[in-house]
Amino acid sequence: MTSPQEPLWKRWLDRLLMLNLLAVLLGAGFFGLAVLAQLQGQQGPMDLVQKLWQPLFAPAISLLIMAALVNGVLSWWKRRLQKPNLENGN
Repeated sequence: MTSPQEPLWKRWLDRLLMLNLLAVLLGAGFFGLAVLAQLQGQQGPMDLVQKLWQPLFAPAISLLIMAALVNGVLSWWKRRLQKPNLENGN
């Protein structure tokens, strides 16, 4: 599953990001349920979503987007560094 050379900090960071993804997905599901409840005339779930938006959901979504962008840039950079090495090897 994970390579033995993988640093301990990276494993913990991966776990944190997976928990963050879980929080975002659960939040999206709860938001969907809150919308359905609001259509039925119940305001409580949507009020809870609105109270949790700034302290929980907005930072979690921002962290998810930032991690995806950093991962994309790092993988692009690694491919770019490996490309000259492959050309020199021929």
